[in-house]
Formats: sequence, structure tokens, C-alpha cells
Amino acid sequence: MSEHLIQIEQHGAVRLLRLNRPEALNAFTTLMLAELRQALEAAAEDEATRCVLITGAGRAFSAGQDLADPHVAPSRDPGVAPKDIGQLLEHYYIPMALRLRSMPVPVVAAVNGVAAGAGASLALGCDLVLAGESASFIQAFSKIGLIPDCGGTWLLPRLVG
Repeated sequence: MSEHLIQIEQHGAVRLLRLNRPEALNAFTTLMLAELRQALEAAAEDEATRCVLITGAGRAFSAGQDLADPHVAPSRDPGVAPKDIGQLLEHYYIPMALRLRSMPVPVVAAVNGVAAGAGASLALGCDLVLAGESASFIQAFSKIGLIPDCGGTWLLPRLVG
């Protein structure tokens, strides 16, 4: 894929990170999570960057994890063992969430449209959340038999009460 899943722009001292899978409502894949973590690392190391702004391309911030991603999608072959979602969390979500929370500069989420699941947790992990009139935050983990990931179990009760 030639187009980046995270678009990076520098506007003066502000580093803009745009989630770039608008056709999938910016749902996360393992590749996208790795690119986001790399983009956060680069912003943290850049002394000219004084603020990071995260937003989504198109009509959504992020619909959360893409359940069709090969790292989580169940196999149709009955002989294949189920996917270990714990590996996804340990290798992609936890490092990205920890990097987000340890950024040396403020991180702002500009939420347009839906922020669901891990997308909502990503927004809540930022220092400041700006929500457009189109914004909606959805925690639907129980509908798929999971608990919130990406720091959601820690962040949500502290921010909402």
C-alpha cells in the first residue's frame, strides 16, 4: 500500500497525525497501530514539535479495531486455533497507549464523527479532546465479549466519573 495509514503534517510547532482509512471509518489494523506509534515516537523526538493533534480522515475519528484485520479475524478453517487477542494488545495497543500517555508535549484529539471502542479510548488518552457536533463516543466492548482496551478501563472512569 503506497498511501500511509497515518498522514503526518507539520504546521509550525503543531504535528498533525491523521488516521487515514476513511473507507473503513479509520478502523485500526495492526499496520495502522504500528504507524501511529512510530508517528508518536517521531513527534516526541522532534524538538520543533510543541503539540500533537490527532484526528481522523473523512467522516469518523475511528471506529476502533477492524475486526476483519488478519490478526484478529477468526479463521474459517475449523482446524486453525483461535487468534490470541492478548498478543494484539501486548504488541500494538499497550505500547501505543503508553507512548501516547508519556508524550513530552500536549496531545489533542479532534474528534469528528464516531469514536468507538479503541478509537474512543485513543481520544480519551489524549491530554485534551475537542469534539465536533458530529462526534459520538461509543464503548461497545460488551457486545463482542471484551473489556475496553487501549487504556479505556483506566481512562473512562477518571474522565467521566
